[in-house]
Amino acid sequence: MADSTTEKTKADEAAPLTVMAVVAPAIGWLVPGAGHMIQKRWIRGGLLFVSIVTLFLLGLAMQGHIYKANGGDILDILGFIGNLGAGGLYIVTLAMDWGQGAIAFATADYGTKFMIVAGLLNFISIADAYHIAIGKKQ
Repeated sequence: MADSTTEKTKADEAAPLTVMAVVAPAIGWLVPGAGHMIQKRWIRGGLLFVSIVTLFLLGLAMQGHIYKANGGDILDILGFIGNLGAGGLYIVTLAMDWGQGAIAFATADYGTKFMIVAGLLNFISIADAYHIAIGKKQ
């Protein structure tokens, strides 16, 4: 009787590390959707670019708050990780000193959440670009 745990399946093998498997997620983090575009997934890349950039810019327009790296409250750390996912948008926002947030406005809280969701969506986009690059997904 054959033991199924000793048999190697194709799914258990490690994916080969190619240049595209490294470059696509890195470029996709810096510019949302670009990881798909360099793999010639134009429509998916364009839709991701438009949706992530729109979410982030709407958050800025609503005077949302950008979290910076600090060792403070756990919610601040999670907000920072969410913002960091936006990649180049986050870097430009920090460099231009935007996203200070106005606590007096109710829309500022929504704007903060919009920017965090944009970063989290970009993390999902990065994972998708990686899976396409290694051939796990079409």
